[in-house]
Amino acid sequence: MARRTSGQGRFSSRQTTWFWIVMTTAIVIALLYWEQIALLYVLATVSMTFLLLVVAFSDLSGAQTAAAAGPPALEPPVGEGAVKTAQPASQSTFGARSRKKRR
Repeated sequence: MARRTSGQGRFSSRQTTWFWIVMTTAIVIALLYWEQIALLYVLATVSMTFLLLVVAFSDLSGAQTAAAAGPPALEPPVGEGAVKTAQPASQSTFGARSRKKRR
C-alpha cells in the first residue's frame, strides 16, 4: 500500500495516474458509444498537439552532456552467425554492394 505523505496531497502519484487512465478510457468509450467520432477526432488532435509541445519544450540539458562525451563504443555482434567484426562508420558503405573481383 502506498504511504501518504503528511500535508502533500490525499492520493499517491500512482493512484492519480490510474484515475486519469480510467477517466480517459471512460470518456473515449462514451464518445464511441454515442458515435461522437468528430469530437473524438478533435480531442485526439488537441492531445497530440499538446504532447508534441511538451516534447518540444522539454529540458534537454542532460542530452548535451551525453553528446559531449562522444558516441558509444561499438560492441561486437552477438549470436550464432556473428563472425564479422563491426566496421567504423567512416568505412561504412550504407548498403552499397561491394565489387566482386574478376578472375
